[in-house]
Amino acid sequence: MSAISVSNFSSSKFVLTGFPGLERYYLWFSIPFSLIYAVVFLGNCMVLHVIRTEPSLHEPMFCFLAMLALTDLSMGLSTVHTVLGILWRFIQEISLDSCIAQSYFIHGLSFMESSVLLAMSFDRYVAICNPLRYSSILTNEKIMKIGVMILCRSTLLIPPAITRLKFLNYCRPHILSHSFCLHQDLIRMACSDIRFNSIYALALVISTLLLDAVLILISYVMILHTVLAIASREERIKSLQTCVSHICAVLVFYIPIIGLTMVHRFGKHLSPLVHVLMGNIYILFPPLMNPIIYSIKTKQIRRRVQRLFYSKGT
Repeated sequence: MSAISVSNFSSSKFVLTGFPGLERYYLWFSIPFSLIYAVVFLGNCMVLHVIRTEPSLHEPMFCFLAMLALTDLSMGLSTVHTVLGILWRFIQEISLDSCIAQSYFIHGLSFMESSVLLAMSFDRYVAICNPLRYSSILTNEKIMKIGVMILCRSTLLIPPAITRLKFLNYCRPHILSHSFCLHQDLIRMACSDIRFNSIYALALVISTLLLDAVLILISYVMILHTVLAIASREERIKSLQTCVSHICAVLVFYIPIIGLTMVHRFGKHLSPLVHVLMGNIYILFPPLMNPIIYSIKTKQIRRRVQRLFYSKGT
């Protein structure tokens, strides 16, 4: 391959992958995917509306829940145009600049969701292990500072790896593994030196996603230790019930990430459909499930949603 053709790869298009071999069923696939995105948008908007309009929900726990819903809503907005675009046959390719931008938002929002889940675990730790100081520790000012820290952590750490994608030469087939762009997918097609991207990305994952998971686990070990020390069985159950929604949200977020990582690292022999399926679960499962989990498991949200629908029905 000539040097000119290699250099031209940086401005070329990348082919998005839907469901390989199942192209004739795309119109049928678009129906459940459209419904999923509708639930993502409506569910998270409903959670945000309920928290904003209900004064009794203006508490630290629900402020963090609003951050989670906003993150999930943004994740849906960052991928809907390519995922549904392929199924509706509007688009088949994406430019390098658009691909880099989408990968920035997807990875940044993943780090943001991890950070919000960590903040929520801290909220549960303070509420259960130090309830008398809850209102003095988690003041509105501190919640705003936590929110700013989460935003900075999620947006400022990624650019060194993402911006370097613009200057790599892509000499391998420009076929993405998913219907959206990921950093690991782009560097797989590069023929330039990618050691910096690989090392920096690994360090970033360890210092964010892995560290957050460890800290969340530690917080729940301390919560469990405190709960088991409570004499009343009813009080123990009541305390643990306040954590159920958050535990479900943590599992919904981390299990797809672990699955996608395993597929990318060790699943090169697997069918492309497995990669596509795990990728779609990674971007859609948390935004879809979180509003459902919190609407069902959180009594305050559930009651407010019921009142919302009953008032519209009458």
